[in-house]
Amino acid sequence: MDKPKEEEMIPQIKPENSLPEDQGPITKEEPTDLSSPAPAAAPESILIPKELKPQTKVESPPPPPEKPRFRINLPKGRGVKILAGIGLGLVILLGALAIPAYTIYGKAMKVKAAALKLTEAAKGQNIDTIKTELGSTKTSLAELRNSFRLVAWTKFIPFFGLYVRDADQVLKAGTYGLEAAEITLVTIEPYADILGFSGGKVQGIESDGAKTAQERIDFLVHAIPDLVPKADEISRKVTLARQELANIDPNRYPVKFRGQPVREKIRKGLGQVTEVATLVSAAKPLLEVSPYLLGIEEERRYLVIFQNDKELRPTGGFITAYSVMKVDKAKFEPVSSNDIYNLDDNYRPSLTVPDPIAAYIKGPYTLSKGWRLRDMNWSPDFGESMDLFSQEAAKAGIKGVDGIIAVDTHLLVNLLDAIGEIGVSGFGNFSTKIVPECDCPQVIYELESFADTEGPIVWSQTEPGKIVYAPPNYDNRKRIIGPLMNSILANAMGQPKEKLP
Repeated sequence: MDKPKEEEMIPQIKPENSLPEDQGPITKEEPTDLSSPAPAAAPESILIPKELKPQTKVESPPPPPEKPRFRINLPKGRGVKILAGIGLGLVILLGALAIPAYTIYGKAMKVKAAALKLTEAAKGQNIDTIKTELGSTKTSLAELRNSFRLVAWTKFIPFFGLYVRDADQVLKAGTYGLEAAEITLVTIEPYADILGFSGGKVQGIESDGAKTAQERIDFLVHAIPDLVPKADEISRKVTLARQELANIDPNRYPVKFRGQPVREKIRKGLGQVTEVATLVSAAKPLLEVSPYLLGIEEERRYLVIFQNDKELRPTGGFITAYSVMKVDKAKFEPVSSNDIYNLDDNYRPSLTVPDPIAAYIKGPYTLSKGWRLRDMNWSPDFGESMDLFSQEAAKAGIKGVDGIIAVDTHLLVNLLDAIGEIGVSGFGNFSTKIVPECDCPQVIYELESFADTEGPIVWSQTEPGKIVYAPPNYDNRKRIIGPLMNSILANAMGQPKEKLP
């Protein structure tokens, strides 16, 4: 059989860069002969996919961070029971507070209304109405305290309990205050007519004003022994009220609430309670010594010194004048008054002036270091200064005084504010009206003008001892003091009941 011819075989088309079938994988690249010409580039086969060249990439912004999702992991089983128990407890707690709070609020409004009525009754000075409203206020406060016991357990809750304790202490203090007022009312009731209460007429209204006021004083002086024991009871109640309020700190409260001041009102109220407690505590000793001071058993004499508070000295002002006043069975009467310089003229200094006085008040101490009476209020301890002054003033004729009273221009202005304008025979009228000359009360301006003695004193050359000219009031710049005091006392004794302190 004849073999097929090689040229009759079907040719196989293979890519020129394909490897021979019997050639294994290339493990090492043969070195290229650079001297030989480079073979022509083979045409690119359509069977091989084209390689895409990389292009410039445009980076897109990073995706926004994923928002955390709020998930509630509801407890299951036992956790549900615990949560339900807490919720039920809160509901019960709110109910336990809300219901009593509503009741307490209503009782508090009732106390407020009763207190306002009591205040109006006190202004009207009707003792029967005051007694009625006082009892009503006391009853309303007792009801409020009983209702407050429903929330008393909250005093032990941190933070919130502080305010509950404060409220409880205010209620207790209010109770003590009403009890003190009740004792006071019972004490003064027998003397209500004398004091101008009960809406009736003051005893002795048919007589002149001075006699009426004097009758009031006489009656009250004889009632002092009955008032002293009651003063102890009143003082105890007021002291208890102050002790209840002592632990309240105003700084725990806001400055304002809904536009209304809170902290300042609390601070002011606490201060007023302290002032009343101090006043009441000092009342008993004063009542006990008042028979002596008012000369009930025997006449008393007092040296009244006038200090000019516009010229400062350790005890309050420069001693400008003095007056001697006698008190006999609560009746006041001026004895004499004079300028302090006239008193110094009758005094022969026996003590050496302290160095600071001589250094700063050089005028009178340039030639002599003898201590003048007018400068003896050197110690800020009033008692110490007056002991020295009274001891030395006795050498100038001021003897037999039972006490020394110092007054200044503030007292004078306060008295005239209370009793109004007064007239002083030979000197004119005096009031507290502000005058433009000094922008001060008229009485102060007139006193300063009266005491102004600037100018020379001219003596007669033909008649020895005769003064031809002298400035006004040169001989006694303060002789107005006595008549002024007398007029003040007379007017004070005649004041109507509305101005009785």
